[in-house]
Amino acid sequence: MFKFITNKPFWVNLLAAIILAVLFVFLVLKTLSWITKHGEYLKVPAITGMKTDEAIALLKKQGFDVYIQDSVFTDTAKRGIVLKQLPDPNATVKINRTVFITVNRYTPPLVSMPKLEGQNLSFALTMLERNHLKLGDTIYKPDFMMGSVLEQQYNGVRIPEKTKIQWGSHITLIIGAGLQDKQMLVPSLVGLTYTEAKAMLESSGIGLGAVVPDGPITDTAAAYVIQQRPDRFDENQAPIYIQSGQLMDIWISQVMKVAKDSTSTKKNELP
Repeated sequence: MFKFITNKPFWVNLLAAIILAVLFVFLVLKTLSWITKHGEYLKVPAITGMKTDEAIALLKKQGFDVYIQDSVFTDTAKRGIVLKQLPDPNATVKINRTVFITVNRYTPPLVSMPKLEGQNLSFALTMLERNHLKLGDTIYKPDFMMGSVLEQQYNGVRIPEKTKIQWGSHITLIIGAGLQDKQMLVPSLVGLTYTEAKAMLESSGIGLGAVVPDGPITDTAAAYVIQQRPDRFDENQAPIYIQSGQLMDIWISQVMKVAKDSTSTKKNELP
């Protein structure tokens, strides 16, 4: 047999070798095509804006692998949806191609409360936005720091700097309204409860200074004011005036020790 082949003309042997080589290459290419699924392409569906679980199910059903590349949070989009995809919608890719998605978190992250106290209002608003917080109420109080933040509050309570708070929370700002030149008579607080006295001072633009307990206090809100400073009258029984933004100190007791309409001019002494 070998002799028969070798006795053939050279060109016949060469032609046979070429045919065998072509067949070998053809078989290799067909095998690779079967392994890699060469020639099978798909269009990537548009999944941006879909719920994450629905988007993943759709991609897998159409022959794609899915990988959640990032999980972020934005309050301008629905929670739990796909924000971004790669490849882009309608891109033509091979079957089994991985689609990378970025999703919007369900739970807002925590952010640090910035220092707003002592800053002007415009700067405070910028800092709130930068830290992904929102402005709640603005309450103006008489104070020489006009236009500045006197206190930052969350849910009615002062919130210190660097406290962790949920993204998008509303922050109340107490703003200085400046001091008015108009003077008024010192109000009578003696005989009022602490809550009533505080409300009267706030309505008059007067600040509450020291609160001194007289004996044990079990309920501050219901305690009675038994002494105030400044008094309503001086030692000559002349009325005393106070300016908006100034402070008044009060002494409180759990039981009423004076008549509610008392106008005593006796000079109060400090403990």
